[in-house]
Amino acid sequence: MPLYIDVIVPLPLDGCFTYSVPEGLQNQVMRGVRVLVPWGKKHIFAIVAATGVPRPEGYDVKDIDRVVDSRPILLDNQLKLWQWIADYYMAAIGDVYKAALPAGLKDADGYKPKLELRIRLGKTFRSPGAISVARNMLARADRQLKAFETYLSLSHWNLPGGSDIKEVTREELCNESHVNLTVINLLVKRGMLETYYHEVDRIAGGLAEGHDNIKSLNEAQTRALDAVTESFRTKNVTLLHGVTSSGKTEIYIHLIQQAIGRGQQVLYLLPEIALTVQIMERLKRVFGDRLGIYHSKYSDAERVEIWNKQLSDTPYDVILGARSAVFLPFRRLGLVIIDEEHETSFKQQDPAPRYHARSAAIVLASMYGAKTLLGTATPSIESYHNAQIGKYGLVELMERYKGVKLPQIEVVDIKDLQRRKMMTGPFSPELLLRVREALERGEQALLFQNRRGFAPMIECRQCGWVPRCQNCDVSLTLHRNMNQLTCHYCGYTYTVPTVCPACGCTELRTRGYGTEKIEDEMSGIFPEARIARMDLDTTRTKNAYERIISDFSAGRTDILIGTQMISKGLDFGRVSVVGILNADGMLNYPDFRAYEHAFMMMAQVSGRAGRRDKQGLVVLQTKDPAQPVIQQVVHNDYQAFFNSQIAERRAFHYPPFYHLINVMMKHKNDDTVNEAGIIMAGLLRQWFGARVLGPDKPAVARVKTFNIRKIVLKMENGIDMKKMREYLRLARKKLAEYPRLGNVTVYFDVDPL
Repeated sequence: MPLYIDVIVPLPLDGCFTYSVPEGLQNQVMRGVRVLVPWGKKHIFAIVAATGVPRPEGYDVKDIDRVVDSRPILLDNQLKLWQWIADYYMAAIGDVYKAALPAGLKDADGYKPKLELRIRLGKTFRSPGAISVARNMLARADRQLKAFETYLSLSHWNLPGGSDIKEVTREELCNESHVNLTVINLLVKRGMLETYYHEVDRIAGGLAEGHDNIKSLNEAQTRALDAVTESFRTKNVTLLHGVTSSGKTEIYIHLIQQAIGRGQQVLYLLPEIALTVQIMERLKRVFGDRLGIYHSKYSDAERVEIWNKQLSDTPYDVILGARSAVFLPFRRLGLVIIDEEHETSFKQQDPAPRYHARSAAIVLASMYGAKTLLGTATPSIESYHNAQIGKYGLVELMERYKGVKLPQIEVVDIKDLQRRKMMTGPFSPELLLRVREALERGEQALLFQNRRGFAPMIECRQCGWVPRCQNCDVSLTLHRNMNQLTCHYCGYTYTVPTVCPACGCTELRTRGYGTEKIEDEMSGIFPEARIARMDLDTTRTKNAYERIISDFSAGRTDILIGTQMISKGLDFGRVSVVGILNADGMLNYPDFRAYEHAFMMMAQVSGRAGRRDKQGLVVLQTKDPAQPVIQQVVHNDYQAFFNSQIAERRAFHYPPFYHLINVMMKHKNDDTVNEAGIIMAGLLRQWFGARVLGPDKPAVARVKTFNIRKIVLKMENGIDMKKMREYLRLARKKLAEYPRLGNVTVYFDVDPL
């Protein structure tokens, strides 16, 4: 009897595709396994989503080629999560497939096991008598005898009875016996030793488990832990609002230990790879080999091996990872911890699916009946609102560990200082004084500038010419170390000109400050200081984060300059001074979330100061000291900040009272995409009326040669979201029917940040 299956293919296509299964393969097919299927002239790996489906009418169904797996590589709850992401974020499920699986699981040649060359005794020499004969044969070959004896010692063949034989690598034998490969090869040629390949994990081994490393909680932490536990009795999601340096991580560790004790697995999500470095070391000391790490800086082969381990009979009890870790397989998930839950890095922007890992993790937890803990010093407006209305539980921890005071924040009016010409570049006299005093005391300083590169632009002093990207509507950023101008949207590079191409003037000046220029100027002001920079440009390699953070933690760096990377939960004990160089650049951004993001970044980076036994100092530079959000940061008054923001959100129809959906259109011809925007907006207004805003050009209206239009939908809470999505898909389909608009790209960004 024919068997038909629905499969998901790793292509940007909606829905599943039906194939037939030859009789000889039918007993091998099950939900969640990979099958090789014909697709046009190619053959691709697909995931079986359902078996025993009806035969489709109207076309011939093709047979699958083969079944790749003997057991599912995707569990039922993972498939459910894929479908939820595709439905909620209006993404093709094929895009979810591409985002979720490591590349090595998506094609036949993607993953190759790591092989290690090992040594063993030759078959005819595996007895005490034969070993004695070999020694006699090697009596006049000193180096061969030394290598042979070293092997016997390493492998335990020299012990009585030849018990507990150990594996020995060829590299290990060479190192221990101090001989070269020629000597080893001679022993192999004589049959005394054999070489063979053994498959090994790429995953770094952990430390031995050590429960003694779990620290006792202080009174405030104990109350918070008890409150979280009590909240979990009635709430599936609880928000832990704890000020910076209050010891939230230790509370997480106690909760993880409790979950493991119940036989459950834990998913611990962080917004940035940089944060995994310090947290990983702390968790390793407690949970050892029970901890697995998963993020995009790992090689694809390493990620495949972690994935396979999660499917094995001995999976990790705890997974620590960035956004993509939400896709890993779990069989016993009992607790999800989302640290720094407010961070925008949890939202995937490009490519699709444009999902929010916080929301996806909460949904995943619900599928397992697991609990979710959201932790942060600066809750997102949406999460805090959910806690206020009782949707989430709320636990607050308002005192720092060991009673250390929150940092003192000094606001410096740089507008007045610039007018009086008292600034040294972007540095106020107060900031330079405080940094110098910290260095003299043997302490460290952090400088926060949320813009990388040397300068945001260069400009001709005579005619005002500014080099711009040929593919995007943005100026090019100067990276002086590389001697090039770079577009941060598409990567286009342009050699730094020596003369203005517009007027021939040779006076080209930089405008603004990036982290590279801050580093350069600080090196001139403090030549004796050891200065490092942490931004996207300095952390591209796998181990760059570890090196920068390790050097700063160990005191090998005096001043660390960075973008928002340095604001996110890092714990540096000797930092006494933090400088926020330009608060206004964050506040004066055309986005309703600008104040929220600015408050969070300033509060978080301020929290890096004075985290051990003394109060730290923050120098906050701004041209508008009276700005309410500045004063809310100074007084660490989250409640006042939240109250002001939630009132504005309610008045102007923004989240959490309304859902936002951006309808994005792209085309290389600006007139074409403009027409598409007008028609699409007209279609949507038939159904949604005044809820439709636009079309408008976004702030950057051309990216990677594509012209862009944006329509914003503001949908009130309680609206039928399923019906709304049907209308949006219908509008996209109708637009494609217009003869000249069929090749306009239309996609949706649900809950944009």
